[in-house]
Amino acid sequence: EVREAIDFCRYYAQQAREHLLKPQDMPGPTGETNQLFLRGRGPVVCISPWNFPLAIFMGQITAALVTGNPVIAKPAGQTTHIAMAAVSLLHEAGIPKDVLQLCPLSGKLIGNKIIPDNRIKGVIFTGSTETAQQINQTLANRPGQLVPFIAETGGQNAMIVDSSALPEQVVADVITSAFMSAGQRCSALRVLFLQDDIADKTIEMLKGAMETLKIGNPRELSTDIGPVIDESAKKTLEDHIEKLKHEKRAQLIYQIPLTADHAKDSFLGPVAFEIDNINLLTREVFGPVLHIVRFKGNELDKVIESINNTGYGLTMGIHSRIDETVHYIQARMKAGNIYVNRSMVGAVVGTQPFGGEGLSGTGPKAGGPHYLLRLCTERTITINTTAAGGNASLMSLNSD
Repeated sequence: EVREAIDFCRYYAQQAREHLLKPQDMPGPTGETNQLFLRGRGPVVCISPWNFPLAIFMGQITAALVTGNPVIAKPAGQTTHIAMAAVSLLHEAGIPKDVLQLCPLSGKLIGNKIIPDNRIKGVIFTGSTETAQQINQTLANRPGQLVPFIAETGGQNAMIVDSSALPEQVVADVITSAFMSAGQRCSALRVLFLQDDIADKTIEMLKGAMETLKIGNPRELSTDIGPVIDESAKKTLEDHIEKLKHEKRAQLIYQIPLTADHAKDSFLGPVAFEIDNINLLTREVFGPVLHIVRFKGNELDKVIESINNTGYGLTMGIHSRIDETVHYIQARMKAGNIYVNRSMVGAVVGTQPFGGEGLSGTGPKAGGPHYLLRLCTERTITINTTAAGGNASLMSLNSD
């Protein structure tokens, strides 16, 4: 979390030095100079989530600041103290208080008062698809100029595993992708597609691996899985789990039991279900809940289609030792970040720019080379250099 926040600061500073400090010379006819340069848009609202209370918060703010835009920073209600500490450090580092203002307001107040204000020239948001749609509608209904909206939202993230994959590696990557951080990463694995040939063996290994996980206080090095964010999130997840337990199309594989003390707090035992189709899930389940779907070797196209039909397109995992299969899936999958034979979480700034498509976001990708450009206006200047009394460039050529 701290390292990623630092990465954002350094990466966006590097990008700004390369692309924002000097105008870009453009081609043109002799006797004329043409230049393209970038300028800030104006006040930008940055709305960050609770699951990356420092990294995403800092990434949004530094991107807006380095492109010359004042910032109104709205953190998630659950993580206000972290946001206050981060903003205090930025002010201490020299960012003027008038340029960066922390507004720990309710989402309703931000949506009803701040975003509709015509002085706001851009919005950066990370959170639910539903909230992103509301912000988009608010901006569309505003009179006056159109402003950019950068949104990174949810995902029904899937992993496809064919019969050539190594079950041991698959299980290790599934545990990391689905359950680490208590499944509370936007990139976390939600639906695992297992080819029938290796499904039984892989599920049995997965159950065994889940039995070894320790739930507890994240401050303790021996802890594997910490709590979910709050009681409200826990209740939503428990309702989903209870619904699946009574669903004919779903079968419980295993749930890690909780101690009596953990059951009283916002801990939730990671759980795996086998379901018959991804369409059983109507929205993203944001927590340590894994859904497993079996498929036959000749059903790969159906699997790809079913994932794409969810409308989400954030992260995607592929486990296969057949290059042709990997390329086939990758070419047809509508997902912003695709990971092959590894876990699906832990995108690194500048290496794996992060962001989805469809219901999962607007782009450009955070921590990538196109992000800052969205927060700038482009201007060109054309100068007739012959107006000073001749074409100096042609004269210098003749003298040679």
